[in-house]
Amino acid sequence: MKRLVLAAVFTIILSGAVYASDTADAKPVNISFAQLLAQVKGELPRPPDTGEPLSVAAAEDLKKDSRYWVTIQAGDKYVRTALLEAGLDIAEIGDKSVSGFITAADLDKLPENGFTVQSRQTIYEYAKKHLKDFPAADARYHNYQETIEVLQGLAAANPELASLFSIGRTTEGREIWCLRLNSTQKGPAPGSKPGALYMGTHHAREHLSNEVALLYAVWLLEHKNDPEIRKYLDTLDIYIIPMVNPDGAEYDIRTGKYRWHRKNMRPNPDKSIGVDLNRNYDFLWCTQGASHSPGSETYCGPSAFSEPEPQAIKAFVPARPNLKVAMSYHSYSSLILYPWAGKDAEVDNARDRGVFTAMGAAMGKLTGYRPQRASDLYVATGETGDWLYSNYGIFGFTTELEGRSFYPGADIIDRAVAGNIKAALYMLSVADDPYKVLR
Repeated sequence: MKRLVLAAVFTIILSGAVYASDTADAKPVNISFAQLLAQVKGELPRPPDTGEPLSVAAAEDLKKDSRYWVTIQAGDKYVRTALLEAGLDIAEIGDKSVSGFITAADLDKLPENGFTVQSRQTIYEYAKKHLKDFPAADARYHNYQETIEVLQGLAAANPELASLFSIGRTTEGREIWCLRLNSTQKGPAPGSKPGALYMGTHHAREHLSNEVALLYAVWLLEHKNDPEIRKYLDTLDIYIIPMVNPDGAEYDIRTGKYRWHRKNMRPNPDKSIGVDLNRNYDFLWCTQGASHSPGSETYCGPSAFSEPEPQAIKAFVPARPNLKVAMSYHSYSSLILYPWAGKDAEVDNARDRGVFTAMGAAMGKLTGYRPQRASDLYVATGETGDWLYSNYGIFGFTTELEGRSFYPGADIIDRAVAGNIKAALYMLSVADDPYKVLR
């Protein structure tokens, strides 16, 4: 992720935008979706890196990493749920097995708890087969600073519609930036129009989720004068938070190679790092599908909302009772998921259940992903969408983006962005009244 100097790529225009930022003085720029996409596809070079060169010593770091990539026998969602509780971070699901990362300490306990480990290899051994040099191979992805620059540029170039503000700070003190698209209300001021929320990068290594959310914002503003898009921008309150977990995302790439880091950067008492932010929300917190062990990949934290990143979402959402729909982007599996994730049951309210099913089916057709109730995969408590719906009645979805690994390369960005923009626009089309999908 070489540093992107926007002024070197985009044409400067005159504008008097005001936005919340203490990170840099942004200049108003005309950000082109086509140009950004061409850049991430490799058709246009990025400007030269003006920062310090990144280290390439990650291989040595991985030799010291205690995690393993394992394949474990698992024939149904009940076994998968139990494996999550045992500390396995499930990445791939087969007909009769699952694969993912687990610490050595948790791996040693699996046989005594009745699990059959079919294969194992250290993360270093796994990396030798799968690791991509970074940033050289995937420099087209946007890191934290580059993401800020794009967001600032959008706010500066579109002051009549866009404003940028921080919803809070992370464990390491980084701002969590939110771009708001609204023709009459700006910044953190309360909204009166029906609202839609889009979030990326709860999990650090899922960098594609940042690209989808970020380029969606660019696309909307580039098409702001299209009649359909103008209608949404005039009548809705749209919030886009591309990077909920910037600390983890930066840590994942800091050495110059990927680290397969999932969690945030909380220092744990056992000297491990991080809490799984998508197990830290207060919905049946840490009762199923999460681990109480700090070193585990699915560690739910010492308490619900113990982490500053979910705390920021906790403060953000109830302050905006106008929110009707929400999407949280993750990777990878090509799925559209909806509640419940935290219990093996359907949503009780038949009308709401119909909305989830109808919206999921529609977005599945637009993306080519499979729509389903999240707990049909496994039960996982403390999840974002469950919390949004159970506490605030927001129709909260999770998209598991396409790809065959957490690091699918830059070539996938074009396809993933295109399909998910269609689904995101569909969500806007029903944001004023989600129940209209039943009529």
